[in-house]
Amino acid sequence: MEEYKRQFIDFMVESKVLKFGEFTLKSGRKSPFFMNAGAYVTGSQLKRLGEFYAHAIHDNFGLDFDVLFGPAYKGIPLAVSCAIAFHDLYGKEVRYCSNRKEVKDHGADKGNLLGSELRDGDRVVMIEDVTTSGKSIDETYPIVTGAAAVEVKGLIVSLNRMEVGKGGKVSAQEEIQERYGFPVASIVTMAEVVEALDGTIITPQLKAAIDEYYEKYGVK
Repeated sequence: MEEYKRQFIDFMVESKVLKFGEFTLKSGRKSPFFMNAGAYVTGSQLKRLGEFYAHAIHDNFGLDFDVLFGPAYKGIPLAVSCAIAFHDLYGKEVRYCSNRKEVKDHGADKGNLLGSELRDGDRVVMIEDVTTSGKSIDETYPIVTGAAAVEVKGLIVSLNRMEVGKGGKVSAQEEIQERYGFPVASIVTMAEVVEALDGTIITPQLKAAIDEYYEKYGVK
């Protein structure tokens, strides 16, 4: 496992973004772990978060892209912090863009986008916190592709939960890949989290609960 992945796993735990216990998800599933990217709230946390995303995007998609698109609302600070990190780490200037939940009908920047405008020929990487059902991408992909003749290079998320998607056969990330034809990658997978924390934070009892959860909801 790459060193930045191990550091990111520790970072999620230290930031109280990744928690273990008993949680009821939006889907109704009872999960022994929960991730809340909204818990990244300080300048130093957002700086490091952007750097972790930049490393993962570089590893998975390279540097041949122009725009980072973060779906509102959680995707906005992700896109901004990651754009800064690309400048600092790789000397690459990328633009950020996001959608508005409500269309703005006044002022010079009317419309449903904020940040950079999308232009014909732009290569776009979409950035999310986590994908469970793919609903956010279903909502925002038409906005991105409807704004200009762009190429979506891929989607990056922080954690691949490795659960079956809405179809019940493959993971949510694989469903997105099949539906839209672009790759989906993550900074880390839940399997890597378990590997890194097994024997410390993840006790034998917790490991059994995680194994039971994946027996029920994991990708077979």
